[in-house]
Amino acid sequence: MPALVKICGLSTAETVAAALDAGADMLGFVFFPRSPRHVAVEAAAALAGPARGRAQIVALTVDASDAALDAIVAGLRPDILQLHGAETPARAAAIRARTGIAVMKAIRVGEAADLAPVPDFAAHVDRFLFDAKPPPGLTGALPGGNGLAFDWRLVRGLDPGRPWMLSGGLDPANVAEALDLTGAPAVDVSSGVESAPGVKDPDLIRAFIRAVRWRAPAVATA
Repeated sequence: MPALVKICGLSTAETVAAALDAGADMLGFVFFPRSPRHVAVEAAAALAGPARGRAQIVALTVDASDAALDAIVAGLRPDILQLHGAETPARAAAIRARTGIAVMKAIRVGEAADLAPVPDFAAHVDRFLFDAKPPPGLTGALPGGNGLAFDWRLVRGLDPGRPWMLSGGLDPANVAEALDLTGAPAVDVSSGVESAPGVKDPDLIRAFIRAVRWRAPAVATA
């Protein structure tokens, strides 16, 4: 079965249409003012309109307050809330209970030890996203969308007890390799389909989804 594809950080009708027409399974909208991909709730709601019934709508938040989450839920009506900050398992559980919406927790990975919190989250979230952990001292680093990859071998064959997706540094040229190496059931891309920070490129979006959908199965070796 082909891996699911999430295109994150969308901000224009043209790129939403490109993602939908190419067969994206999830569309992500970023609610984090420091990000070049940040959109207002009202703008995201208008952009997400054509996606309803065709793809899942994901709202990416970073340590958002209850008030901010309430506004996003009311305005956007997302299918999934993506928690991309320092949220604890208790906070994830509280958000899930408060909103009644599926929760995806991003885990930033730089070494094997970074996967240690996964079992504590598994009972309280519906999906995991494994992203690259920015190296110490990286100027201007964001919680995600930095265009960095991590050692994919760290999640090869991983069973976190929930569906999961691979993120961080993926692009049309390397996503097939990443899938072959990790066996990830889903992938997420943001900066890897941009012509500039926050500027999605429709051609790159289409190329990324083609690279996933047309990927030849890995050849087993003795």
